[in-house]
Amino acid sequence: MPKAVWLLVVGMVINVTGASFLWPLNTIYIHGELGKSLSVAGIVLMLNAGANVVGNLLGGAFFDRFGGYRTILLGAGLNLMAMAGMTMWHGWSHYVIFLTIVGFGSGVVFPAVYALVGAIWPEGGRRAFNAIYISQNAGVALGSAMGGFVASFSFNYIFMANTFLFAVFFLIAAFGYRQMANVAGVQTNVIAENGKVKNRSKLTALFILCTAYMLCWVGYVQWQSTIANYTQEVNISLGEYSLLWTINGLIIVFGQPLVNFFVRPFQDNLKKQIVIGILIFMGSFGITAFASDFKGFLAAMLILTIGEMFVWPAVPTIASQLSPKGRDGFYQGIVNSTATAGRMFGPVLGGILVDVYGMSVLFVTLIAFLFISIGLTMVYDHPLKKRKEVPSPSISSL
Repeated sequence: MPKAVWLLVVGMVINVTGASFLWPLNTIYIHGELGKSLSVAGIVLMLNAGANVVGNLLGGAFFDRFGGYRTILLGAGLNLMAMAGMTMWHGWSHYVIFLTIVGFGSGVVFPAVYALVGAIWPEGGRRAFNAIYISQNAGVALGSAMGGFVASFSFNYIFMANTFLFAVFFLIAAFGYRQMANVAGVQTNVIAENGKVKNRSKLTALFILCTAYMLCWVGYVQWQSTIANYTQEVNISLGEYSLLWTINGLIIVFGQPLVNFFVRPFQDNLKKQIVIGILIFMGSFGITAFASDFKGFLAAMLILTIGEMFVWPAVPTIASQLSPKGRDGFYQGIVNSTATAGRMFGPVLGGILVDVYGMSVLFVTLIAFLFISIGLTMVYDHPLKKRKEVPSPSISSL
């Protein structure tokens, strides 16, 4: 990989490691430490995710207009200021406000990073986006491994660690990414010349695919909200719960060669890869529905991780292939915002279903959503065919 890509990878590892001290424990902190219901916790996470959606869309637009360097600095700076505030004040109202700001700042950073890696290493293709995906999960493994242990002493240390690592990421971005300041300059000029997106069929195809992507995230985010709280009810310790996310990240980082072997037959058909990944998700939730001890949740997490390794890198790859020249940031912003929409509505929906009907109804609902997601994935490229466009070989139909 080019040196610039390595800098992005290192920066994302540090950024996500900091965030992973906190995000798996949000529901536990709101419900257990602040004494709020699961439904209220879901609303707080919805505010965080809603701000993230806005940040995603603006981050993609900022990338196209101002470049990745300044966009990443903006998001990283907001995150740092918000977490510094949370470290000092983390009561109920302050927590909600600062968590919402962090959601917006993170939303600005992520589409800019994905668009930037595609711009500086276009020949990398799927490998470029996979590198960022792996770096995120390395951060998840590191942060969640330490987060549960640190939280067992005091949540105050969680806020401090998050702030410190956000500060390190800001410094890396400020000094390490300066050389990439003009990467998006050509793209900005293209936008000025071309204005609006002209190829509506590609944008329609992306929206259909991203709706499926959003439904997958509605299920996935339950592991950070309702399932997280459920593990506490069945006497899974904070350390064991954090260990599940550590294993998730480690498998993604070190299991890539094995997964690459299995996805190699689908390298020219990302649609089929996504459908198989969603089927694996369904198997994971089926196991989770009957899990009652750490071994059961571990088995479900292992299967869930395999599913996400099939799905998560494939969607931004397809978005990059669909995006017209000069619109990379905009298209990646759509991908990230729809994923965040799943993270926004998922905790609220899950919290209401569990509070009113119980966990069993939640799992039935999630599996139904995944069936819908498969259907949308199978038809997302039909608008391209109607316009008699020849899609890229990597997004050909089943």
